[in-house]
Amino acid sequence: MQLKPNLSFWQIWNMCFGFFGIQFGFALQNGNVSRIFQTLGADMEQIPILWIAAPLTGLLVQPIIGHFSDKTWTKLGRRRPFFLYGALATTAALVLMPNSPTLWFAAGMLWILDAAINVTMEPFRAFVGDNLNKQQRPTGFAMQSFFIGVGAVVASALPWMMTNWFGVANTAAAGMIPDSVVYSFYAGGAVLFLAVGWTIISSKEYSPEQLAAFDAAEQAAYPSAPQATPAANYWKSGAAAVVIGVMALVVVAYANLDKQLYLLGGLIAAFGLMQWAASWFKQQANRNMLVEITDDLFTMPSTMRQLAVVQFFSWFPLFAMWIYTTAAVTSYHYGTSDTTSQAYNDGADWVGVLFAVYNGFAALAALLIPLLVKFTGAQKAHAVNLLFGAAGLFSFFVIKDPALLWLPMIGIGIAWASILSLPYALLSNCLPAHKMGVYMGMFNIFIVLPQLLAAAILGSLIGYFFNGQAIYALAIGGCSYVFAALYVLRVKTVKVES
Repeated sequence: MQLKPNLSFWQIWNMCFGFFGIQFGFALQNGNVSRIFQTLGADMEQIPILWIAAPLTGLLVQPIIGHFSDKTWTKLGRRRPFFLYGALATTAALVLMPNSPTLWFAAGMLWILDAAINVTMEPFRAFVGDNLNKQQRPTGFAMQSFFIGVGAVVASALPWMMTNWFGVANTAAAGMIPDSVVYSFYAGGAVLFLAVGWTIISSKEYSPEQLAAFDAAEQAAYPSAPQATPAANYWKSGAAAVVIGVMALVVVAYANLDKQLYLLGGLIAAFGLMQWAASWFKQQANRNMLVEITDDLFTMPSTMRQLAVVQFFSWFPLFAMWIYTTAAVTSYHYGTSDTTSQAYNDGADWVGVLFAVYNGFAALAALLIPLLVKFTGAQKAHAVNLLFGAAGLFSFFVIKDPALLWLPMIGIGIAWASILSLPYALLSNCLPAHKMGVYMGMFNIFIVLPQLLAAAILGSLIGYFFNGQAIYALAIGGCSYVFAALYVLRVKTVKVES
């Protein structure tokens, strides 16, 4: 038996290139769907509820797709069928979204678009784990981060380029989506399909037999800690989750709290019901997908459990930043909350530029992260990068001149590149090859949970403790980064020889 051979730079480039197209689709969605909703008549209060499709879709789709991709083998391979069919569905959704005739049609298209992107994206993480050995995985995931950064910069600026470079109108009649947005989505669909298609035709996959042999060799070279015995049933833990979820719903109702908190209570209760269903199926000797996913969740490697905590506290600041930077910069640096004022709109436009800047720095940082890993190791490198992100968010308090706010974006870009690469490199080193897909999908749950938490509680926290001053949401995010940086140093991982 032997370990997986090293792949060349261009082989790694080709297998990661599809992420450029995937991020193109995500960036167009993130930057323009609220605009589409508002154009079709959504009130500001409706937008968070309409957007809830994105995290809920990821929560449901990613573990399921990971589970099925682990068990798939066709002439096209193991992961690549999901790349292909997901890309076809995503391209169709990108074409239909800006042509939505009504608000609820657009809301439905967001569900379909996000589900389709997740079908394509989730197996890409496992694809790197399948094809690269432990030494090259940081490089592979960093390459994905590079393409994510480049794709985000280009796609975020695409509607602006359509108007300023090609003369496409960025205004339209009431209830109509501007042509600059429509054509950007068309272009995004083409880019996504071509980029993912390039990865499909230019990359190969190891057969299940080869992967099993490589996995056995890796386990012999880098033995992992034994996993816990699968739970016989989940009645007790399921009951606890149901009780907590129902109590949370009652508290939200009687205290008249933010209605988005109903979602958190409902999800906790649903998690308990899932455990009860899994227990019932196990008692019937019916080992179906639900049972397998539940067992995998409760027997995940200890390294994955620790990295999940790091992931949660790393992504919470990102959602705080994405939700509140516009309000923070316009009020704290431009001195207004009047959305009709010139100062507010100048500040909002500047935030768009700042977001493009941090994605640009992330693309550059992704090229340097593998070098940092060689000198310090992945854990220390990730801790340092997260502290750069914390410094960036705290700097919004210190820097008063909005023209200098691009400086904090350097640190945020470094953290962003690291978050998209190093946790996955550390995770893939502790996963068995035959479970790579489902565990990568489960790991992404800890991206969704902080998104739901940020949407549900940050507004209440800022209003109650900080008199509605959005700048404090960024400070909370900075504290979360610091916690994640310290905790990642405690993660127990296998040592990979260089």
